[in-house]
Amino acid sequence: MGQQPNMLTPEQSPLHRFGYTLRELRKARRFSLRGLAEKAFMSHSKLQKWENGDRSPKDRAEVELIDSLLRAGGVLVDLWERISPAVSTPDHVSVSGPRVSEASVGLATAASQQAVFDHEGIYVPARLRDGSVVFVALDRRVMLRGGLGIGAAAALGVGTPAVADSAVPGLARPARSAAAYSDTPVEHLQRARRLLIDSDNLLGPRHAIEAALEHIEAIRDLRRDSKGVDRKALMELQTQYAEFASWLYQDLGDFDNAQFWLDRAFQWSHTVGDGDLTSYVMARKAQLAGETRDLVDVVDLAEAAQRMARPRSRLAAVARTYESYGHALRGEPIDSERAIDDVRNSLDRISGDTTPWGVWLNEQYVEVHRAQGLEVLGKHAEAAEIFTSAIKELPDGYHRDRGVYLARAAVAQAGAGSPEEAAAVGIQALTVARDTGSGRIIRELARLDKSLIPWQRQPKVADFRAHFDAVLAHES
Repeated sequence: MGQQPNMLTPEQSPLHRFGYTLRELRKARRFSLRGLAEKAFMSHSKLQKWENGDRSPKDRAEVELIDSLLRAGGVLVDLWERISPAVSTPDHVSVSGPRVSEASVGLATAASQQAVFDHEGIYVPARLRDGSVVFVALDRRVMLRGGLGIGAAAALGVGTPAVADSAVPGLARPARSAAAYSDTPVEHLQRARRLLIDSDNLLGPRHAIEAALEHIEAIRDLRRDSKGVDRKALMELQTQYAEFASWLYQDLGDFDNAQFWLDRAFQWSHTVGDGDLTSYVMARKAQLAGETRDLVDVVDLAEAAQRMARPRSRLAAVARTYESYGHALRGEPIDSERAIDDVRNSLDRISGDTTPWGVWLNEQYVEVHRAQGLEVLGKHAEAAEIFTSAIKELPDGYHRDRGVYLARAAVAQAGAGSPEEAAAVGIQALTVARDTGSGRIIRELARLDKSLIPWQRQPKVADFRAHFDAVLAHES
């Protein structure tokens, strides 16, 4: 695989890895080169030389300041310490995450429906004594009282919970009315949903989930006093928010709540009577089944979504895409490739479909799902190449998705027998995971961590595994 612009390769030095990570963090935080330099009271030319790998930072205090301004959680300092042999490098990264009890581990696959409404539960990635990584359900209040290590707190976003409508226990939240909005409630809430979607694309789910749930409750309040067309419009919007909440929970790694909100969205979509919306939610159920590797339901759900969709429509193609991955999970390469080919051949035809659902279905999206299937089927090198190309083509603002693609590329590279390259790309993905709290990235990195065990004595592999371990809670 040839070197791609802005992509690290095993041959690049620690100095270039430092510069690359600095540049990516700066862009993610939306700093210009001059803007960050001014904040740090240094020349922009010096900062540019750091990013380009032309000059090594000499002053640790400057590196620590930049790390702090970019909220990097020590990643830049760690990379800087590896630039020069003269700089002492710790033998290990201390584990700063919380400890979790056996009782908490027992909750790893338990539903946490109460958390849907009171926001007191949270799933955290934890390493068990046998070395495996699971997501466990913990009480947010206990975690905040006890404190989290910087890695786990950054990855999970538990340090900045949204403020609820009522901070007084037992006091009912006041109902909203249409008079509370400057324009019509539906227009306001539609615009708010679009902003939350943009925020999720850039920053991940932790910044949007509580707002999404609050908006669902606001819509329910407004529906009490609405009639006719307005009531139906609010019900449709409530369904859309429920599907979005499901997506946010899915990205957080909380599949129980993701399924809960998809079920609610499916139920509510029937009340609305919008066939496209119902078909889309059913396709999303197939996608979630694929992410949980449910070999029983994934293909059946995708086929059901296709039967519900209008023939030869975009939504039928969306469901067929998820069906392809389901066939790969079931070890059916011919069926998987046939499904992907059907979707690729339909892209021109569906471009004029007016439905608002699945508008993101394009050649790149289809190729990413093809790569997922290839990786599952053991064609790791081909999958890694596709993921790397997809990373280049991602639009600005898709920071979290870039992290997901990086993590999947790293897993594929490890499967292809390129452990050092996999570890270098894994470090980049871990930075995004810490930025966004994306459980999808963490789950992929858990797979990477396990697959790199045969090469764990190699320095770059050990470096990745130490950094990954530092963001996990650990079983007592």
